[in-house]
Order: sequence, then structure tokens, then C-alpha cells
Amino acid sequence: QVQLVESGGGLVQAGGSLRLSCARSGRTFSSYAMGWFRQAPGKERDFVAAISWSGGSTYYADSVKGRFTISRDNAKNTVYLQMNSLKPEDTAVYYCAAALAGTLYSDYREYDYWGQGTQVTVSS
Repeated sequence: QVQLVESGGGLVQAGGSLRLSCARSGRTFSSYAMGWFRQAPGKERDFVAAISWSGGSTYYADSVKGRFTISRDNAKNTVYLQMNSLKPEDTAVYYCAAALAGTLYSDYREYDYWGQGTQVTVSS
């Protein structure tokens, strides 16, 4: 099995920044993609960003493009989400996920493993 643990969430004012981390442990797979999703109360889980195994390919939701940056350090088994210029509408629980197929999916149903989530709250 694969375990994913997110960290770095918190409360920040609008316009501020946070960096989320997702640490992977357990079984090792090659060439898996990683994604970040978010879910606000009463809403569906939305795609935020994804990154390929090498880090050479990334994919962002339009709502975060230009403000968020996804990156990964395979030596540390960690994926990051740098979030800048945060807005109140970014408030949600943020989840990281692993897609063993290696494709940068935006559909949460294509991901195989999930973390427990970390809360991000942006005040206006």
C-alpha cells in the first residue's frame, strides 16, 4: 500500500501564501503521477493541479493557473503545492493523490491513493 500525508494547511489572509506538502511512504511504484484536489463544504472534489513522475509535465485548473505551482522531489518522496495570491474561494480541504497509470488526470476517480487532507482557510 501507499500512504500519503498532507501538511502545511492553515489560516491565511487573502493575498497571502501557503505551501502544502504531501509525503509518500509505503510501496514504491515507478512513473506515477501526483495530483492535488480540493473540496469545499457541500461541494464536489475539484481538480487543482497534477504533475508527472519526472516533474516535466504539469497541469492546472484554470482557477489556479498563474497562482499555484505544483512540484515534486522524488528523492524525498514529496510533492508540493505552492499557493500564492490566495482568495477566499480557495478555502477548502486539500488532498493529494497518486495515479499509478502516470497520466495527469483531472478526474479524481482516476487516482488510486489519497491522503487524509489538510484544511486551508483564506479570510477576506
